[in-house]
Amino acid sequence: MTHVNAPAPQRAVIIGAGIAGLACAVRLRAAGFAVTLLERHGTVGGKIRTIPSDAGPIDAGPTVLTMRHVFDDLFAQLGTRVEDHVTLIKQNELARHFWPDGSTLSLYADEERTVGALRTFGGPEAVADFLKFTKRTRQLFSAFDAPMMQAPEPKLAALTKHVLRQPHLIPAMAPLSTLKTLLKRSFRDPRLRQLFGRYATYVGGSPTHAPAILSLIWQAEANGVWVVKSGMHKLTQALGRLLDAHGVETHTNAHVDRIETQNGHAKAVHLANGTHIPCDVLIHAGDPRALATGALGPATTHIAKQTAKAKRSFSARVLSFAAAPHGPDLAHHNVFFAEDAQSEFNDLMAGRIPAHPSFYICALDRGHGKHTPQLERFEIITNAPATADDKVEDLSPWLHQITRQMAQHGISFSPTPDTTTITTPQAFAQMFPATQGALYGQTPHGLTAALQRPTARTKIPNLYLAGGGTHPGAGVPMATLSARHAVEAILSDQISTSRSAPTATRGGMSTA
Repeated sequence: MTHVNAPAPQRAVIIGAGIAGLACAVRLRAAGFAVTLLERHGTVGGKIRTIPSDAGPIDAGPTVLTMRHVFDDLFAQLGTRVEDHVTLIKQNELARHFWPDGSTLSLYADEERTVGALRTFGGPEAVADFLKFTKRTRQLFSAFDAPMMQAPEPKLAALTKHVLRQPHLIPAMAPLSTLKTLLKRSFRDPRLRQLFGRYATYVGGSPTHAPAILSLIWQAEANGVWVVKSGMHKLTQALGRLLDAHGVETHTNAHVDRIETQNGHAKAVHLANGTHIPCDVLIHAGDPRALATGALGPATTHIAKQTAKAKRSFSARVLSFAAAPHGPDLAHHNVFFAEDAQSEFNDLMAGRIPAHPSFYICALDRGHGKHTPQLERFEIITNAPATADDKVEDLSPWLHQITRQMAQHGISFSPTPDTTTITTPQAFAQMFPATQGALYGQTPHGLTAALQRPTARTKIPNLYLAGGGTHPGAGVPMATLSARHAVEAILSDQISTSRSAPTATRGGMSTA
């Protein structure tokens, strides 16, 4: 009896173990590939990273999850559930907002509760404006989810047809307006304009230059916000363990020197230590600008060429620390607005650190439905222009400014945080080469900015892209969706190739 050996599984190599790379590894392993995951840092997670403290690891990146269904689907690929690996806590209070005049406003998962808070905050006019705005953004989110976010390669012509079939979308899109202009028409209360203008910063942009359609970002948060118990890093750690259990080879401290091609296909990845890793399929799950600029060798400089010249998104200054807080009660997600919203964005667009920024405080140990520890973990984030300038900068004036603004809101911390745990755009540029310090890839400014991002397929047939710098864009859920697009493209292309491959006959001839 003749024994026929089963063919070896195809070898897939993934460069980058951020959330997109981890998600690609999950989906490829579920599809039967032999997967090797390469990460230049000492741990997986990418921008979902931590800083050590006396209170435990402190998140120094994303702080909450939206679009939970994306993660439910991801874990299901390997026959498990997200709640079997991490504890997700849905937030009743989406965010708490503070203004210099002493006014505050919380937004809630329960819209009726939000309406009640708005009535107290700004009266019936605020309620009416909010309900109208929410109806508009809900309509946009529903209309563009399938043809834009869920589509692997959205095209302007297809989107135009989609809109023309639903002409009521045109006024909702406000195609000739910036987000700032739309908000001025939508809200009579300037505080609410300032609040909803902040959603442009979630993708690294300014409401003064971002298209009005980005107003739909509000719906991602309105549809639910989840806190990962103990921090977002628990999610990527859980994915790392899951991949280990399913036989994925993960190599940390693996610096990719170059991608080798042969006959127009990616053949292997060469590491800086001399290791050579052959591949049948290659996914680059980092900023695609690394390929376009030759950071991974000359063979890929024709890939995602637009990213080499495109303007970059904003970055951030991030302060992570442990302390005991004093002052107003905080939720998990808190935004403290500067008095002059426009000056911040004027500074950012001019490439300057804002003189008087609004700032976000994540109280990492709040929103868990349990007793808050005496020594809490905090993350403070302000917007900053992207830069790769490596000159040494004195961060004391910035920290003094933030501390003074917090004091105006009655907030202080014991001990007072210092500059040693501030992550700057320059630091992000060093951690994530070729990003120029930008956290969200290309700028989201301009009506067709979303269509300018690279998509999963590239001009090298077996090289694919994933991550926040590719379609559908920045943010943890979007980067995770990009992994689905990449792996679906791989599987689809392989089916197409197998169908078109010639079939051998007994006589040595072949037929199509």
